[in-house]
Amino acid sequence: MRVKVVPMEPEHLDAVMAIENVSFPIPWRREAFLFEILLNETADYVVALYRDQVVGYGGMWLVLDEAHITNIAVHPDCRGRGIGRRILQELIKRAALRGATKMTLEVRPSNLIARKLYRDLGFEEKGVRKRYYQDNHEDAIIMWLEDIRARA
Repeated sequence: MRVKVVPMEPEHLDAVMAIENVSFPIPWRREAFLFEILLNETADYVVALYRDQVVGYGGMWLVLDEAHITNIAVHPDCRGRGIGRRILQELIKRAALRGATKMTLEVRPSNLIARKLYRDLGFEEKGVRKRYYQDNHEDAIIMWLEDIRARA
């Protein structure tokens, strides 16, 4: 499935919210995404478009030389087609262009598919945040990608 990854705009938010609501037990609010894309200068959010329809999205914060992935989600009907990989690759590229040298994220231990994707792209499991997720108090695995410029 060939997708185009472009910066997230307010007109994408209806589709983003639909994906957000089916992907996470405690979804972000629309206002949070609006703040991220319109006001947060450290944020960079993208959407994946297939035939001009939003099929996935992702975002990050950039602070000094570090990029922190805040979220990545793909519509359930489109999962398993490389869209999450494409979004993450674009975020890595964009982070490197903005001067980041490393990237981090948190992932549920139970999310084996995401963990494999992150490992495939060079992320390493470096730590645990105990009881990180509010919905079920599951721990989070902290993953790091060092030297993202080599991956961009």
